[in-house]
Amino acid sequence: MEKPSFIYEDACEGIVCGIDEVGRGPLAGPVVAAAVVIDRGRMPMDVLSVINDSKKLTARKREYLFNKIHEFSHVAIAECSVEEIDDINILQASLRAMKNACGRLGLKPDAALVDGNKPPKLECPVQTLVGGDAKSFSIAAASIVAKHYRDELMKRIANDFPHYGWERNAGYGTAAHLKAMEIHGVTLHHRRSFAPVAKMLLKDSSANN
Repeated sequence: MEKPSFIYEDACEGIVCGIDEVGRGPLAGPVVAAAVVIDRGRMPMDVLSVINDSKKLTARKREYLFNKIHEFSHVAIAECSVEEIDDINILQASLRAMKNACGRLGLKPDAALVDGNKPPKLECPVQTLVGGDAKSFSIAAASIVAKHYRDELMKRIANDFPHYGWERNAGYGTAAHLKAMEIHGVTLHHRRSFAPVAKMLLKDSSANN
């Protein structure tokens, strides 16, 4: 398994922040961003050795690392709601969440490494890295924090909306989720600007006329 490299952190002077977001693709739930500044002098090597792209880790491993990253790093998390996503679009909501997460760190980074190719507007220099969660420990740590946080959030929401399987699909448009929308309708947690949801609303509106 490819491991992230400190090469990008080492190329920056001072305090380096890694930023990543989770939840651009789902049909339901907020988009979540995390900003992480790893305390490399304190974080144990056995923790660093297992930090990787969150998608390559089990849920149990992400939970373990979520707690360890908080213990040995500066961490901040920010959400953009479904209403914000529908109002300004998912890209702008993702950038807003990343900016807000960085602003909540409690310290000012000298540089930020951001996953992807679209930089948020920050008060420090920003370097974007496509596939950054496989290239930078800071971004990988941010991806783990954001994904674990959002997955747990969707599980809590699923308790009140049990038909959609959000505790399993995290709001993504799986076949079971789409079928549940046909049967039980669209909820306040669905993104109405996303095509499958908009199509379902249009279908329901046509059926009622």
